[in-house]
Amino acid sequence: MYRFTRSAMMQPMMSSGMGMAPFFKVTVYEQEHFQGKCQEFTSECCNIQECGFDNIRSIRVESGAWVGYEHHDFQGQQFILERGEYPHWDAYSGNLAYHVERLMSFRPIFCASHQSSRMTIFERENFLGRNAEVCDDYPSLQAMGWCRPEVGSMHVQCGAFVCYEFPGYRGRQYIMECERHSGDFQHWRNWGSHSQTPQIQSIRRIQH
Repeated sequence: MYRFTRSAMMQPMMSSGMGMAPFFKVTVYEQEHFQGKCQEFTSECCNIQECGFDNIRSIRVESGAWVGYEHHDFQGQQFILERGEYPHWDAYSGNLAYHVERLMSFRPIFCASHQSSRMTIFERENFLGRNAEVCDDYPSLQAMGWCRPEVGSMHVQCGAFVCYEFPGYRGRQYIMECERHSGDFQHWRNWGSHSQTPQIQSIRRIQH
């Protein structure tokens, strides 16, 4: 096994909170630019339509890290939501190859720990083949020494990461948490209901 230790070439856009475990708070809006009907949440929502919303088109995350989903019941494309403002879909979409202006459910990421996140990525499924320990932010895995555009499986020892389909934190997002599947993601299809390819080319720690 080898370990990536070089500092990241590009830092995540939002800064991490320090101190005790975060309190979770997010406000969602039915229209872009924080207009229209709004509601504050401090816990998960499995279907925003049950709260009287047609859709979520802008978001303010006041504390904690969250993951939003394209469909209700935490299904479909995943979108990392860290502390900050998201006035429209493009602000959190990661520049997806296809346009999905829909966010129907969301939940907190309790295990996010920017200062102590660590996982191991493997070349092949079932934790086989070449592997590397990841404990930093990597806008390009290949630039850091990972020779393939794909990752076959992952084991998250602690914290949480967001993995991206393309370099520069772009494309489909996959949220990897130590509390999901006991941190074991044996096959790329375990990454989420939207998983269509093992391609992962950038990874970063999730801010809390």
